[in-house]
Amino acid sequence: PDLEALTRRYAELRAAYDEAADTAARRNVLERWEALRRDLETWSSWVGLRFQQDTRDPERKAAREARDEMAPKLTELEVELMKHIMAGPHAEEIGARFGRHLLDLWTCKAASYEPKIEEESVAESKTSAAYTELVSSARFDFRGETLNLSQLGKYAQDADRDTRYVAARLRWGWFEEHAEELDRLYGELVRVRCRQAEKLGYPSCVELAYTKRGRTDYDRSDVARYRVAVREHVVPLAARLRERQREALGVDRLMAWDLPVQDPQGSPKPAGDHDWMLVRARAMFDAMGDDLGGFFALMADGGFLDLKAREGKAGGGFCTSFPRYGMPFIFANFNGTKHDVEVFTHEVGHAFQCWSSRDQPSVDYVWPTLEAAEVHSMSLEFLTWPHMEKFFGDDAERFRRTHLTESLLFLAYGVAVDHFQHLVFDNPAATPADRLGMWQEMRRTYMPWEDWGDIRRPAEGGLWQGQGHIYGVPFYYIDYTLAQV
Repeated sequence: PDLEALTRRYAELRAAYDEAADTAARRNVLERWEALRRDLETWSSWVGLRFQQDTRDPERKAAREARDEMAPKLTELEVELMKHIMAGPHAEEIGARFGRHLLDLWTCKAASYEPKIEEESVAESKTSAAYTELVSSARFDFRGETLNLSQLGKYAQDADRDTRYVAARLRWGWFEEHAEELDRLYGELVRVRCRQAEKLGYPSCVELAYTKRGRTDYDRSDVARYRVAVREHVVPLAARLRERQREALGVDRLMAWDLPVQDPQGSPKPAGDHDWMLVRARAMFDAMGDDLGGFFALMADGGFLDLKAREGKAGGGFCTSFPRYGMPFIFANFNGTKHDVEVFTHEVGHAFQCWSSRDQPSVDYVWPTLEAAEVHSMSLEFLTWPHMEKFFGDDAERFRRTHLTESLLFLAYGVAVDHFQHLVFDNPAATPADRLGMWQEMRRTYMPWEDWGDIRRPAEGGLWQGQGHIYGVPFYYIDYTLAQV
C-alpha cells in the first residue's frame, strides 16, 4: 500500500459520506470502504503468513517490518473514519443495517488506538516478532535427526519414559540457555503495552487488552470469578485424573515428562504421513456433510494449507484469512503425533466458520471475537470423533479417551496462563525473578501435580516462556477455556 494514496482515498470516502444525499448513497460509500479494508487486511495477512512460513528469509522479514511500521498509520485512518461516522447524524443507519454489535466493535477499536501510541505499537509488533524468530531458531540434534521445537515434540509423547525425559531436558535446556533474552523481550513487551495504556488513559494494561479483544459484555471481574470456579470445581477433578494417569503408567511419582501420555503405550499416533492424512481428511469431511467436504477440497486443491514442520518455519498452528478473496489459510506443524489431528481439525473449524462468513457485509464480522471464534474450532475437534478410525485405526477409542481427558485438564492450564498475565500487568515493575515466582504461584494453585524434578527452567517457574500467546497476543488464552466449557 501507498500511504499517501490511501490518505487521499480516506479523505475522499469521508467527503463522499458527508455529501451523500440519502441512505443508498451512504451505503455505497460504506461498500467502497469495505472493499478497501478487505484489500488491506488481505495484504497484512499475506505478509504475516509469509514471515511465519520462513522466519529466516530477509525479504520476508523486511516486508513484515515495513507492514508493522505502516500498521498504526492505517489504523489511524480507519479509526478516524469510524469515529466520524459514529459521531455523525446517521450513526443509527449503521446499527439498523449491520446490527448494534458493529458499533460496539468500532467503539472498542476507537478506544484502543490514538496516534500518540504509534511508537509503542510498532515496538510491540517488532518485539513480538523477535520472540517468534528466536523460538523458531531452536535446533536439536537427537537420534540422528536435526529437529526444531515442533519436531522435537513427537518425542515428548513417546511410550518410553527415558525418551520423554531426554526430550524434555533438551527442550527446556534451550529455554534456559536463552532465558536472559526471553526475559528481556517480555520485559520490553510489558513496558510498551503499559505505556500504551497510560497514554490512552486506562487504569492498567488489563483494561486496554480487554478493549482490544472486543470484550463488550464482560470484564476482568467476571473472568476472575470464572477462574475461581475452575479452581474450585475443575482442579480437584484434574487432580483425580492425574492420579488415575499415575496408576495407569505404573509409576510411583508422576513427573512432568509423564504428563503428555495417558497410558504405557504412549500417545496414539496417526497411522500415516501428511499426504496419507489429507486423503483421509477428504473422506471424513465428505461424510460429515454441511458443505464441509466441498470446502475442504477447495482448501486443499487451492493451496490454502501449509501443514508440514520444516526448517525456519515458525512453530504452532493458526488460521488466517484473505478477505478480499473470501478464503482462509491454515498453518500448522505436523510432527507425527495425535496433535496433528487435533490441530488440524481445530484449524479447519476456524477456517470453515471464516469461509461461511465470507459474505458478511462488514469485514468486522468475518471473524467473531475470540471466545466465540474458539467455539467453532474446539467444537470441530469433537464433532469429528466418529471418524477417528480413519486416522488411528484400532487406537481410535484410546485417542477419544485421551482427547477428552486432556480437554478437561487443559482448563486448569488455560486459566493459569490468564491469571499469570493479570498478575504481570497489575505489577508491571516486576523483575524476571518476580515473574518466575508468579508462575510458581499459578502452578501451586492450578496444577499442583506438576513436578519437574531436575529440569531447572520450568522447575523455577519458566514454563510460561514456551507459550507464544503470552508474548504475541496478551489475554487471548482465556478464550480457549471459555469455548471449551
